[in-house]
Amino acid sequence: VANTGFLSLCAHGRVTGLAVEAGAGVSHITCICLGQTLRKGTQRLGVAGELLSSHLHRLLLESPNQPSVLRALTRKTLSQLKKQCCYVSLDYERDLQDQGCHHPARFQMPDGHWITLGKERFCCPEPLFQPKLLQHSCPGMHQLAWQSLQTVPDHARRDVLGNIVLSGGSSMFPGFPERMCLGLNLLSQGTGIQIDVLASPERGMAAWVGGSMAASLTSFQRAWLTKGEYQEHGAECVHTKF
Repeated sequence: VANTGFLSLCAHGRVTGLAVEAGAGVSHITCICLGQTLRKGTQRLGVAGELLSSHLHRLLLESPNQPSVLRALTRKTLSQLKKQCCYVSLDYERDLQDQGCHHPARFQMPDGHWITLGKERFCCPEPLFQPKLLQHSCPGMHQLAWQSLQTVPDHARRDVLGNIVLSGGSSMFPGFPERMCLGLNLLSQGTGIQIDVLASPERGMAAWVGGSMAASLTSFQRAWLTKGEYQEHGAECVHTKF
């Protein structure tokens, strides 16, 4: 049993840092020092992939596309549409006002119909940074990350700032790393701190990769619960051992 934020750091070869996870059901910010999760530095955001897919569906139903075609969109098709066509804007308000920024993208439905996306492309993931767009009162991911950084002990702050790691499928939107970096640097203005983020091309599966790496370590071998132990003691031994 391991914290997914810690496993995401492991995938980058780190044991200290800030894991910014945007997943399917929930998003998390987790601060970790030498493998230990800092409770005060852990933040949660209820905006994630599934909610963004529903948001995209609503946006499309308000668009000039054929409503009958859009109502038939399945969850799987919405997810594909979101992954292929959506991106994070670096200046949402400007792009929203400037029609020239609504670069259209076309997507072919499984039934052969084509639909066209305009501003929906960047409006879909924007609630990650502005949850109020979905009636969530929580701050956006960059603000939560900044709040989490304020809880880091002074002796570990430099290491954590240098190891801000992105992970999760919803962090894969083009523009997401740049927007996180931009947002954090705006919040850090006047502090003399320049913030960068680590965004691996495989970050969508970072926790799984980190879990595989952690499980292969010699030091991890004593942490296994064997089949024999489980058969002898039953499910209770899971709680005893972990």
